[in-house]
Amino acid sequence: MDNTMPILLVPGLVSSPRIYAPAMCALWAIGPVTVANHIRDDNMGAIARRILDEAPPRFALAGHSMGGYIAFEIMRQAPDRVLRLALLNTQARPDTPEATSRRRSQMARSEAGDFRDVLNELFPIFVHPMRRDRADLLQLVHDMGGDVGVEAFIRQQTAIIGRPDSRQTLATISCPTLVLTGDQDLAIPNSLSKEMADGIAGAKLVILSQCGHLSQVEQPEATANALVEWLRL
Repeated sequence: MDNTMPILLVPGLVSSPRIYAPAMCALWAIGPVTVANHIRDDNMGAIARRILDEAPPRFALAGHSMGGYIAFEIMRQAPDRVLRLALLNTQARPDTPEATSRRRSQMARSEAGDFRDVLNELFPIFVHPMRRDRADLLQLVHDMGGDVGVEAFIRQQTAIIGRPDSRQTLATISCPTLVLTGDQDLAIPNSLSKEMADGIAGAKLVILSQCGHLSQVEQPEATANALVEWLRL
C-alpha cells in the first residue's frame, strides 16, 4: 500500500523554489513534492484557485511568508483537500497602512528600474542581523528576484496589499498544523506566529534560535526537521 503524502510548498514574496531547496531531500523522502507557482495573478483568490487546479487531490500544504497568506486562502476555498498545514514566518493579519505605503513605494521604484536596490534594502529585513554580511544569502535573494521578475513582483505586492484578514479563519483549521518562525524575524514578528498558534486548535509552535525571516536557508536543518516531524504526525 502506498502511504506517501503529496507535499505542496508555496514560496513567499519575491521567492522561488530555491527557498525550499535545503529541505527538499528530507521532504522528498516522505512524498512527492511540488512547489507552487504563485507569480501569475494579482489577488489571493485567483492565486489559490490556480494552485488548487494544478495541485494533487489532497496534500500537505506549507506556505512561507506570502505563501502563508495564500495557504489561508486555500484553506478557505478547499479545506477538505489539505491534510497538514505548515505556516512558516507568516501572519494572519491584513496589511497595515504603513506596510501598504511601503509596498507601493517598492512597486513604483521597481517599475522605474530600481528593482535591484529594492532587493538590497529587503535583504537586511529578511535575515537575522548576524547574517547581513552573508554574500551567499544576498545572492540567493537576487537570484530569486530574477526568477520572479519585476512584473510578477508587482502582482505579488498587489495581492498582498489586498489580502483579507485571516484571523477568523484560524478557528476553522482542524488539520495538524505547524507554525514556525525565527527568534529575530524582522519582517513578521514572532508574536504574530504565537497569535496564529494560539488560534488554531492543537497547533505546534516552533521558534528557531538565531533565525530571521528566511528560516529554510538560515536554519535549514532545524527547519527540515520540524517539517518532517509535522508530516509524520
